[in-house]
Amino acid sequence: MIEIEVKARVDHQQAKQLLSGMGANFIGVEKHYDTYFNAPHRDFANTDEALRIRSVDGRSVLTYKGKKLETVAKTREEFETEVDGSNTRSILLALGFYESGVVRKTREIFRFKGLTICIDNVRDIGEFIEVEITTESDIEFHNERIFAFLEKFGIREEDSIRTSYLEMVLEQNEEK
Repeated sequence: MIEIEVKARVDHQQAKQLLSGMGANFIGVEKHYDTYFNAPHRDFANTDEALRIRSVDGRSVLTYKGKKLETVAKTREEFETEVDGSNTRSILLALGFYESGVVRKTREIFRFKGLTICIDNVRDIGEFIEVEITTESDIEFHNERIFAFLEKFGIREEDSIRTSYLEMVLEQNEEK
């Protein structure tokens, strides 16, 4: 499956008002604790990949994100499976993987016309909107859909952020 994701900074109050006004469906609020891992045989920062365990409400999901496939959005192959977070962490560490960072965020999730809209408050780095869709084809069409949707928030393509939350958190921590 291919995930197309566009992220930008946004004022949460304004974004939620717009979403409500357009009739977006509120799905719920999640608190994410994402632990990222790096491999002993290659550096995921250099290969543009990601491996994480996401813990939400007592559930854990292992996610692998492949290299970005294009230059406009964060479009990449993604695989996920539910796991026992503690055991999976132990397995990865035993295999020589190591923790590269943690991202904590509160995510408010909405759905609108096939798009998933996430209003994220990420500890230490601020407020964002992520709009995503999973697909098997027609990346360009879905990119256009996402950016047309984001225009309603005053967000243009050049306002999008391709840097991951992990990269931003690590950069913020370096500055401290």
